[in-house]
Amino acid sequence: MNEALRTYLSEIGRKGGQKSRRSLDAGTAKEMVRVREARKAFRNFHALCFWSSSPDLKIGRHDLDWVVESLRKYGNRSAWEVAAKLCR
Repeated sequence: MNEALRTYLSEIGRKGGQKSRRSLDAGTAKEMVRVREARKAFRNFHALCFWSSSPDLKIGRHDLDWVVESLRKYGNRSAWEVAAKLCR
């Protein structure tokens, strides 16, 4: 291994061990996780609960309550459990 490659690998390894520079407060981070889980639920339960909506619909934070309500209203037990997780 030549010295240039060794230096490069050392540098990127050091960056990987540093704390992330992105600063998110806990509330924003939790909301991002809820949106990601709501999108996943929308894809997984589309045929059961969201059949009248376009499969390409982009779920955002303003859609969280609608996703939870639809999962509870039209879904089965597993959809109900996913809705409960989204409400935490």
